Amino acid sequence: SSRPRMKLPTMDPAYGAVEGGFQKDQSFSSFTPGKRKRLNLVAIFVSLLTPWVLFCCIFAALSFQLHYWSPSAAWSSVTAGLALTGIAAFFARRNQVREQDPSWFTFAALAFFAATVLAAILGDMNYWYHMQPYYDIENINSYPDVNPARERGQQLMDAGRVYFEDGTGLDTSKSMSFKNLDRYCVAPIISGEAPLTSYDFWAVGVNCCGLSANSFRCGEYNNPKAHAGLRLMSDDQRPFFRLAVQQAEAAYNIKANHPLFFYWMQDPVAEILHYKTSGFAWALAAMAAHFAFNLLCVGGAAFAFSKLAREF
Repeated sequence: SSRPRMKLPTMDPAYGAVEGGFQKDQSFSSFTPGKRKRLNLVAIFVSLLTPWVLFCCIFAALSFQLHYWSPSAAWSSVTAGLALTGIAAFFARRNQVREQDPSWFTFAALAFFAATVLAAILGDMNYWYHMQPYYDIENINSYPDVNPARERGQQLMDAGRVYFEDGTGLDTSKSMSFKNLDRYCVAPIISGEAPLTSYDFWAVGVNCCGLSANSFRCGEYNNPKAHAGLRLMSDDQRPFFRLAVQQAEAAYNIKANHPLFFYWMQDPVAEILHYKTSGFAWALAAMAAHFAFNLLCVGGAAFAFSKLAREF
């Protein structure tokens, strides 16, 4: 009698799926299961949104208040982004070892890494250039009706915004500069014509004066309505302005026992709000740019995977 034949499992040539045997995982494959190879729309949608959401979260953490109050917590978002990159890379490698399609996992790993690095760099820049000055000024005091002839620098150590009395102005005849690559310019803020016991309030600027006296052209120096100052918060620049004041003390035989430095202007509030609006505008622009960039990358990846489908 003839021996019964053993039925062998058959293989779908389009996908490598085995009938009666094991089925390969198609949940995050480049192609969806079926008789024709079609791009996996779920994988495309996830690859488009998740890197962008990651970018937005890291950028926000490093740009805004979390960075100001808890820098370590803000930077931990970068660690989380790198961890997601590692997880995606792990699944891509696992699928490759199992001879499954690793394409979108590989793309996700690269996209997560790019989103993390770009968000860390751009978010940190936005913080230092825009939001950190805004938070610094907002968290210290505002003083009205300050008279430079009466008040002393020690009394206004925590001043962020200072509104001087009417009749206060700049004495550009006692301006001075100190050059260290850039030129750091100072001019005393005075009230009236009488000499002051101590010149503790100074208007400052960078690269806005010359070598001679009366060459101070910083801030709103020529605005007759300007009677206010916004405190210099840059620790890097303060020592150079202090050296310029010391030169002015020696040149004009004056005293500055505790100099405080301000940007001379009419409306400090408007300047503070400019920092804030610039920071938010930078954030929106960065998020929109990253979405467009990731959209192009996903489109390119989808096109490349569709080419692979035709070849195989």
